[in-house]
Amino acid sequence: MRSLRGRLLWSAVGAVAVVLAALTIGFNIVLEDRLETDAHNVLLSRAAGELSGLKVEHGTLVPAEAPEANALDSQIWVFQGNRVLERPRASAAVDRAAASLANGPRRALDADSTRLYAVPVVRDGQRLGTVVSGVSLEPYEETQRTALVASVIVALVSLASVAAVAWWLISRALRPVSLMTSQAADWSERDLDRRFSLGEPHDELTQLAATLDGLLDRLAGTLRHEQRFSAELSHELRTPLANVIAEAQYALRHARDTDEYRAGFEQVLQSANQMNRILDTLMAAARAQLDPQRTTSDVVACARAAIDGCAALAAEHGIEIQLEGAPVRAAADADLVERIFAPLIENACLYGRNRVLVSVRREGPQVLCAVEDDGPGVAPGEREAIFEPGRRGEPGAATATATRGAGLGLALARRLARTAAGDVEVAADGPGGSFVVRLPGA
Repeated sequence: MRSLRGRLLWSAVGAVAVVLAALTIGFNIVLEDRLETDAHNVLLSRAAGELSGLKVEHGTLVPAEAPEANALDSQIWVFQGNRVLERPRASAAVDRAAASLANGPRRALDADSTRLYAVPVVRDGQRLGTVVSGVSLEPYEETQRTALVASVIVALVSLASVAAVAWWLISRALRPVSLMTSQAADWSERDLDRRFSLGEPHDELTQLAATLDGLLDRLAGTLRHEQRFSAELSHELRTPLANVIAEAQYALRHARDTDEYRAGFEQVLQSANQMNRILDTLMAAARAQLDPQRTTSDVVACARAAIDGCAALAAEHGIEIQLEGAPVRAAADADLVERIFAPLIENACLYGRNRVLVSVRREGPQVLCAVEDDGPGVAPGEREAIFEPGRRGEPGAATATATRGAGLGLALARRLARTAAGDVEVAADGPGGSFVVRLPGA
C-alpha cells in the first residue's frame, strides 16, 4: 500500500500537471492564432502598398517601381487578366499557385510554406486585374515550434520543481506523524505516563496529537483503575482469608471441645462475611466505573441497609448505631450508596467506644450524610492520608482490633462517592471520628 506521503505527493503533482498541460496547450493555441493574424496583416499591408502604387494608363495597369533594396524581399504578383505584369523570385509551385488566383475573388492560398493573398484591382467599377501578395510561413512556423518546445520544457521544469517543493512541504507537514509513530513504536505497556506532547494544538495534526494524548490519559486511568482494583481485592481479602486458614489449620492440629469448635466456626463465618462485604464493595466500584448511568435512591434506606450489614461487628465491639434523618433521595444507585456507607460505618465500629451516629439531611442541591463515632478521632495531619489505599490512621487510643483491616475501606468509600459525582471528607471540627458524605440530590 502506498504511503500517505506518496498519495499526497501524487495528488499534488497530478493536479499541477493537469494545470500546466492546460496552460501549455492554451498558450500554443493563442500563439498560433496570433501568428496567423500577423501573417495575414503582413499580406494585407503588402497588397495595400502595391495597390496604392498601381497606375492605369490607357486601360493598362502600370506597376510602381519598387526600390532595389526591397525587390528581393517583396513577394508581389500583378496580373492583368492572366498576363503577369510583375512577379517576384519564387519557386515554380508558388508561382503556379499565384497564377491560379488571377481573375479570382479575394482569398488566401498556401503553397510550399508560403501564404498567398489575392486582391482584385477595380477602377470605376471595372476589374482591371489582380494583385497577389505573398509571405513566407517558415519564420512563423519556426517561432511556433520553438515556442512549443520551450513551453513544454518550462512545464516539465515547473512540474519537477513543484514535485520537489511538494515533497518537502508534505514531509515537513507530516513530520509530527512520523515522530508520533516512532514514539509509539518505542512505548511498552508499562509506559503509562508517556505522551506525544506536541504543545498547544494549532493545526489538524497537533489537534490529533492532543486528542490521542487525552485518549492515552483515559486509557492510563483505566489501566491504573484495574491495577488498583486488583491490589485492593488482594489486600482486602488477605486478612479474612488468613483468619479462615488459621482457624482451619488450628482445628486440624489440636483437639478441641464443642465450645472451641463453635468459636472457631464463628470466626470462620465472620471472616467469610467480611470477604463477602469486601467483594460486594469492590464489585460495586467496578460496576459504577463501567456503567456511569445515574438512578435515584433513598439515602436513609441505604444507610439503614449498611447499618444492618455491620450489626454483627457493632455487637462484637459493643457499639450502638443510631440513624437520624428524614427520607431524602440522591442521584445515585442504591447499591452504590450502601457500599459508600458500609466502610465508613465499619470503620466507626472499629474505632468507636460506645456509640456511632449516622445522620442524613439535604442541603441545597446536595445530600449530606455524616458518620460520627466517639473514638479518638483523626489527627489533623492524617485527614487526607487515611484515604490513600493501604494507609491507616494511627490514633493514640486505637484498639488492637481496629488495626486488623488493610486500610482500604476509606479509599474505596471516597472512590465510590466520586464515581457518583460526590465525595467523602473528614469533618474539620468535633470530637471523635467524623466523616461527611456529599452526594448529588435528586
